Amino acid sequence: MTEAPHISVLVPAYNEADNIAELVTRTARAFSSLGVTGELVLVDDGSSDDTVAQVQIWQQRYPWIRLICNRRNLGLTASLRKGFAATRGETILFLPADLESHPDEDIPKLYNRLQEGYDLVAGWRQGRADGKEFASSLYNAVTRRLFDVSVHDANWIKGFRREVVHSLPPLRSDWHRFLLHIAADQGFRVGEVPTTWYPRQAGRSHFGLRRIPISLLDVLVVRFLLTFQQAPMRFFGGLGLASLGVSGVTFLFLTYLWFFQQQTQKRPIFWAALVLALAGLLFFLVGFLAELIVAQGDRLQALERRLDAVETDRES
Repeated sequence: MTEAPHISVLVPAYNEADNIAELVTRTARAFSSLGVTGELVLVDDGSSDDTVAQVQIWQQRYPWIRLICNRRNLGLTASLRKGFAATRGETILFLPADLESHPDEDIPKLYNRLQEGYDLVAGWRQGRADGKEFASSLYNAVTRRLFDVSVHDANWIKGFRREVVHSLPPLRSDWHRFLLHIAADQGFRVGEVPTTWYPRQAGRSHFGLRRIPISLLDVLVVRFLLTFQQAPMRFFGGLGLASLGVSGVTFLFLTYLWFFQQQTQKRPIFWAALVLALAGLLFFLVGFLAELIVAQGDRLQALERRLDAVETDRES
């Protein structure tokens, strides 16, 4: 394929050999029903079964299938990061390889919803029955509260305009769960569309309940970064001011007791106030260092944009 396709369907896969044939045929059906050019970008995440061999067989029939292989299992976020960089379409759709989402149904749904003016669209699972409904509802309730994004299912299939993908920061840890929240924080218009959930017919799920505490910690980290990454002194300086304020009031109280009440020193209170004062100063120091780091990061981003512009000019 020499020309860029209209739609890029990005599918990370790990030990999904038995699902590849149906995944490809349903994706081809979706492209045909929409009447647009498309590509299927499959990222094999270090599979130990015949996933790669199955994809290569179907590549002989459909030249719009592209295969990217990780040498070992790196996780979904790393696979998405590599896949996003490889996609070429103006519309990028993220689907799973387990066929809990049927491409021939959900690709048109996501694509048509994006055509209504949304920058990012999330699928909302209907009829879900995989035993993880409670954990998912808890996660979605917490994220709606923290990020003020009114979608029902933030960790499911998604459709993006390319501009959204380009604006995402470097993804790490399990941040694939927060693509929607990061984009919403940047001002992109977010929508959702109901989709049908189907039980897995082959293979096994690679996601367990052990991810719940990790996800909750990641939620707090992302919320902190989105709030204070451009002005870290507001956070650390606020803590510093609070610590110094409490310490100052305590020292004034001890001074009052010493001079006006003729009481002996309250050494435990004195030492606690001193520790608070030192902690306040340290918070200010950390805040200044964080501001320097943010400033350097902004300079690096500006340099990267310049280099991208130069490379684009050369290509044109």
